Amino acid sequence: MERIIDNPDERTWGMLCHLSALAGAVIPFGNIIGPLIVYSVKRQEYGFVEDQGKEALNFQITMSILLIVSAILVVIVIGIFLLIAIGLLSLIFTVIGALKANQGEFYRYPFNIRFLK
Repeated sequence: MERIIDNPDERTWGMLCHLSALAGAVIPFGNIIGPLIVYSVKRQEYGFVEDQGKEALNFQITMSILLIVSAILVVIVIGIFLLIAIGLLSLIFTVIGALKANQGEFYRYPFNIRFLK
């Protein structure tokens, strides 16, 4: 059985690691900058935030790479469908990650390149 975090502050900051990625809807590369800021500020204070921050950052970097490749593939039309699919999957998994972190669970995205270990 996996450990559940009881500290509400730690859970909230873990959730913010995931939700801060939604800044990408407003700021270019905000999906990476948001989790990076939360991770950098709170990783020393909370182990859960360090874990979830790395997970959120890895996922958002992976999604950014996929979105860039999809944008290039727009030239051959398939990129349009990939952009839509990747955008939706990114939003859905980000919200799921935030909900799980808010419940104190260590969330792992289903597909993720582990840049930060």
